[in-house]
Amino acid sequence: MEARIDYYANPVAAKFARYINSAGKVVSDSTLPPAVQELVKIRASQINGCALCLDMHTKDAAHAGETPVRLGLIAAWREATVFTDAERAALALTEEGTRVADGAGGVSDETWELARGHFDEDQLAALVSLVALINAYNRMNAIARIPAGDYEPGKWG
Repeated sequence: MEARIDYYANPVAAKFARYINSAGKVVSDSTLPPAVQELVKIRASQINGCALCLDMHTKDAAHAGETPVRLGLIAAWREATVFTDAERAALALTEEGTRVADGAGGVSDETWELARGHFDEDQLAALVSLVALINAYNRMNAIARIPAGDYEPGKWG
């Protein structure tokens, strides 16, 4: 598959990518645990079928020490016993926040309260922002058909 547009060669797309990457730095610099951040990015990307983001974030997570077992079980997190309660709350919020268009009604009060029981207000703000951000990246890559497979941790910043 060949990309429809080169996001870093087109001036409008490159400027947008710089801004969205800056938004990502706000989240990555937050107190939301890095492991939770990667799980969120991977789960949303699984739901959205974004191969580039799956390639990138599974490699980043493995490079940061995430185990193959946990990486392999993210899609089945409800049945898996390898995730903490906080991680499960973040994954539930990620799924409901990602599937808004599926008619599920957004994030339920139950899921919100569960997340609120594990994360402080700044972490919740980062979590909500991250779900929105990774969904934006997934959509950019899907629309532009950005291919996956050549990502190396540290390669893109």
